[in-house]
Amino acid sequence: CSRWEEEKKEGGVKWMQLEHRGPYFVPPYEPLPEDVRFYYDGKPLKLSLATEEIATFYAKMLDHEYTTKEIFQNNFFHDWRKEMTAEEQEIIKDLDKCDFGEIHKYFVEKNEARKALPKEEKQKLKEEADKIQEEYGYCILDGHREKIGNFKTEPPGLFRGRGEHPKMGMLKKRIMPEDVTINCSRDSKIPEPPEGHKWKEVRFDNTVTWLASWTENIQNSLKYIMLNPSSKLKGEKDWQKYEVARRLKDVVHKIRAQYRKDWKSKDIKKRQRAVALYFIDKLALRAGNEKEEGETADTVGCCSLRVEHIQLHPQLDGQEHMVEFDFLGKDSIRYYNKVSVEKPVFKNLQLFMKNKDPTDDLFDQLNTNFLNKHLQHLMDGLTAKVFRTYNASITLQEQLKALTNPEDNIAGKLLSYNRANRAVAILCNHQRSIPKTFARSMQVLQEKIDAKKKQVEEAQEEVKKAEDEFEDTKDAKAEANVEKKKQLLKRLEEQLARLNIQATDKEENKQIALGTSKLNYLDPRISVAWCKKFGIPIERIYNKTQREKFAWAIDMAGEDFEF
Repeated sequence: CSRWEEEKKEGGVKWMQLEHRGPYFVPPYEPLPEDVRFYYDGKPLKLSLATEEIATFYAKMLDHEYTTKEIFQNNFFHDWRKEMTAEEQEIIKDLDKCDFGEIHKYFVEKNEARKALPKEEKQKLKEEADKIQEEYGYCILDGHREKIGNFKTEPPGLFRGRGEHPKMGMLKKRIMPEDVTINCSRDSKIPEPPEGHKWKEVRFDNTVTWLASWTENIQNSLKYIMLNPSSKLKGEKDWQKYEVARRLKDVVHKIRAQYRKDWKSKDIKKRQRAVALYFIDKLALRAGNEKEEGETADTVGCCSLRVEHIQLHPQLDGQEHMVEFDFLGKDSIRYYNKVSVEKPVFKNLQLFMKNKDPTDDLFDQLNTNFLNKHLQHLMDGLTAKVFRTYNASITLQEQLKALTNPEDNIAGKLLSYNRANRAVAILCNHQRSIPKTFARSMQVLQEKIDAKKKQVEEAQEEVKKAEDEFEDTKDAKAEANVEKKKQLLKRLEEQLARLNIQATDKEENKQIALGTSKLNYLDPRISVAWCKKFGIPIERIYNKTQREKFAWAIDMAGEDFEF
């Protein structure tokens, strides 16, 4: 039996044996050289070690947009002053008088020097990193040697956050062994803390899968060291996630009939739930949990939408019952969409918005708890999130069926695959900003295309010349030459077609992030089956990390797998 299908454990037990080395701690701070100075009010000022370290965090970020933002500057300066000595606090009272220029220049140059190292030196650094990975990056779990995901603690620095995060610029403190809880099995070799330190605690809890944990000081959230996605435990969890989504396929028509009925319910709470569920199902919106104010950027999901986030248009762009969405979703990514909805949904939205202020909740009777309880009642294991997985995977499968032309060459089929993946990314609103290097790399590609076109034209001339020569001489050698020139032309035309496909793909993809859906929302068995069916090497779809994560699917899926 494959390792994905070994015996299941009972009663929430995740492992019997767990042994590891504990986290790898970031090396201590290295003081700046004497000639790299910090200036205050135009004069050099020697900082205490702790103060200097925090100054380097800010200096390193000088060419970043963050350090131009007032909230970032204020949070940084506030936290920095807290760590200063009394004398330093007396002197350093104004961020505008601080000059981090020399420190910034030092780190830029250090970075450049590292990039310019000779190959042997780089190799030596890589070997050192590999040694640490070997020692700290693996654990023994139930007799299997498994890879750990993130075995290093996060280095100290300044908190960034996504979007307009109210805590940006705050000091992320260094994680010490005294902050860390270790989890392992009783009979294992318990990891040793670094010399002169001790762990916060050691526990033996086999109902959880984390190896170590600590609380970070910005959001007071727990951070964990977990197994790598390629491990058996994570693979099983991933597989189960898609199995739940596949079960939804069998009941989704009943659920849709139910929420349609509920649009006319006498109970306003049910009506709101039914409209929200329609959005979650049709538009793959996230559920939208309640958030504490001031703790994070102001972002929303379906249940937490406010009146200001939608506009209703009885008629728009030649369609009726149009809803225009405009809000910031997870990670402050803007969701903008105009959708034609069914008439009862439109009428209900008018009702929900009546006599409300722009900042009032659209679904004021609804929270994700109430919604998910209802979903659990409709199908075991069903939550709002499952709809996103289900709709993403089913979209990929349908698009692949519609777009793949069996007659195409590999490049053509891969374009179809990426287009199917793009349809999913658009559904899930997975965007990226256009890469800084986009214009340049597009230009390079265009130059390649132009050069190839010229080669094709030249080869066409050559074929014509060879044909004329054969007309004159009618000898076998001339005939063979015609064949040879035609073969060359064919090969060049194929290369040109491939480059053109590449350019199309690149252009269509410049603002879309494919990776998120590929890793988190698409049942990998759909892609594996497609590759097997059309003879596409799996490496063309999944890179090494992805192949490790989806080993279970590559093992399992035949070419006739249906989601």
